[in-house]
Amino acid sequence: MNPLLAIESLPEFSLIKPEHVIPAIDQVLTENREVIQLLTQNIKAPSWDNFIQPLEQAANKLNRVWSPVSHLNSVMNSDSLKEAYQSCLPKLSEYNTELGQNKQLFEAYQAIEQADSFTSLSESQQKTITNALRDFKLAGIDLAPEKQTRYKEIKQQLSKLTSDFQQNVMDATLAWSYAIEDESRLSGLTDSAKALMSQAAKAKSQEGWLLKLDFPIYFAVMSYADDQDLRKMMYEAYQTRASDQGPNAGEWDNTPLMNDIMALRHELSQLLSFANYAEYSLATKMASSPDEVLSFLNDLVDKSKSVAENELQTLVAFAKSDLNMETCNPWDLMYVAEKYKKATFDVSQEEVKEYFPIQAVLKGMFGIVEKLFDIQITENKAQNVWHEEVHFFEIKQKNTVIAQFYLDLYARDFKRGGAWMDECVVRQLSPEGLQLPVAYLTCNFTPAVEGKPALLTHDEMTTLFHEFGHGLHHMLTQIDELSVSGINGVSWDAVELPSQFLENWCWQEEALALFSGHYETGEPLPLDMFNKMIAAKNFQSGMQMVRQLEFAIFDFNIHLKYHEGLDIYAELNAVRKRVAVIIPPENNRFAHGFSHIFAGGYAAGYYSYKWAEVLSSDAFAKFEEEGIFNVSTGQLFLTSILQQGGSKDAMTCFKNFRGRAPSIDALLRHSGMAA
Repeated sequence: MNPLLAIESLPEFSLIKPEHVIPAIDQVLTENREVIQLLTQNIKAPSWDNFIQPLEQAANKLNRVWSPVSHLNSVMNSDSLKEAYQSCLPKLSEYNTELGQNKQLFEAYQAIEQADSFTSLSESQQKTITNALRDFKLAGIDLAPEKQTRYKEIKQQLSKLTSDFQQNVMDATLAWSYAIEDESRLSGLTDSAKALMSQAAKAKSQEGWLLKLDFPIYFAVMSYADDQDLRKMMYEAYQTRASDQGPNAGEWDNTPLMNDIMALRHELSQLLSFANYAEYSLATKMASSPDEVLSFLNDLVDKSKSVAENELQTLVAFAKSDLNMETCNPWDLMYVAEKYKKATFDVSQEEVKEYFPIQAVLKGMFGIVEKLFDIQITENKAQNVWHEEVHFFEIKQKNTVIAQFYLDLYARDFKRGGAWMDECVVRQLSPEGLQLPVAYLTCNFTPAVEGKPALLTHDEMTTLFHEFGHGLHHMLTQIDELSVSGINGVSWDAVELPSQFLENWCWQEEALALFSGHYETGEPLPLDMFNKMIAAKNFQSGMQMVRQLEFAIFDFNIHLKYHEGLDIYAELNAVRKRVAVIIPPENNRFAHGFSHIFAGGYAAGYYSYKWAEVLSSDAFAKFEEEGIFNVSTGQLFLTSILQQGGSKDAMTCFKNFRGRAPSIDALLRHSGMAA
């Protein structure tokens, strides 16, 4: 039996092999096509029960088979799995386009929407149908046959190109390393960072220390290495990955992929009668127009740029006076900032992380959500996982399991960088019963070294809370319809609301004792150290803000203003001139690794992070007003937002919680920019 087809239970990851992938996908696609043919040919009076429910079950079956394949490709990548994965992308793209352009399906959905019985359907069933009708239009249901064919070709090409883009970034990251045998070159680096590099060298049967582009090592070198040449070398290697520049120039070069992706997106949007891809992207978002998005972003630039410029001037002056550095280059900034924080606020990430061993952080994070949302989280060690470092947990409510999740926390070879939440199983009620939601939560933290437990920087802890917020949105849903359950059907520019919302507890004095405890003594983080962290956080909030705004405006502009021969870096440089306070060197190829927009779901949507941060800050302000552990406020957030999935418009969900439309004031206050 093909283990991928055993969808009545959770995936048996240890049994899944690359040779299982293509046969399993082929079988499910064949069976699903048969279901669609049966429905469209035999059902004369379509309804939710006899038509849409079977389609939702077919979609669920495909999700259940493809989800572990896609996940393994990200966390246990290999040549054979990559080949199988990429072979399936055109098949899936073709199938999805077929669905979106199936006139009989479209007409059946229309008939159900227009029938008198539509109003007797539940709100989430109605939303499923209206979303589907919108998506039929966005899939080209109204196009002439030759244009539908072109749409299908574009979708298949984009599926392959975006996958190739991500694979190039992963391959380029893995390919670069630099061995050091003279320990004096590692001056300034912490013992834990050196231990990690020593571990990396031993894994390759090498002497000394091995520098790699995995984020924990990159971050350590950029923050602590006294050797400026070492920082510059790492910076250039990291910022030129998968490009025409840097130490591996021309290998895994994403340049042609980026140009082709942009051209195809523009062509796709014009096929569907949108002026550009930015307008096409907004068809499924809260923001109503490109002008609304850009005025929102530019307003934040106006409010934050002078703050960022002052912060940079402070760092440059400090570098000169205290570190004898005549210039402060992009590869110096993290190092100078860390030295400045230590000198000014007497706090360093390295000291702080000793108070955040992973077990204390997990216990505290679970404790917070258990209190707020009346749930219990327990580990289940019997579940089959893909790597020995992976843990599996169950969420219970009144002693009944309501959701489950996998936790894969540490960086390793053949694992995609970054942090993300993804769906393993989506909640759905079908004639077979209730299917509970299951999530993958993936990070790339520094693993345990030299007998110490894994210790998280405060930034890493915030990342963990962020991804867990996404996970709760997926897992605590009470919506039974697959298409609007959990994060499905949620406006993309609101999907970051629960994740950014949960980050706020990382900055609350009242929560400290719950998730901090020195790895040797168990003592919670001292309050004076915490207060210094708060001061240090607000110090760099302007620079962090303009950096995110730079990415967001760049992303939106290249999709809004696309034309044949668009020079991506000319546009990026124009945005930097207006927004950035630090201009990187000419050979910087940031966009070549910008997977969020070239390989993820954020094309013409990276602004969503800031858009949702307004929502999340304002939502958290209600807890500040009523108590950060106020159970009734927690229950209101649960019932208004987390449980609703995509069954209601995001603005309706927000107003049901806050009692009014969102305000930007809380975001500015939390960023130390209220004045």
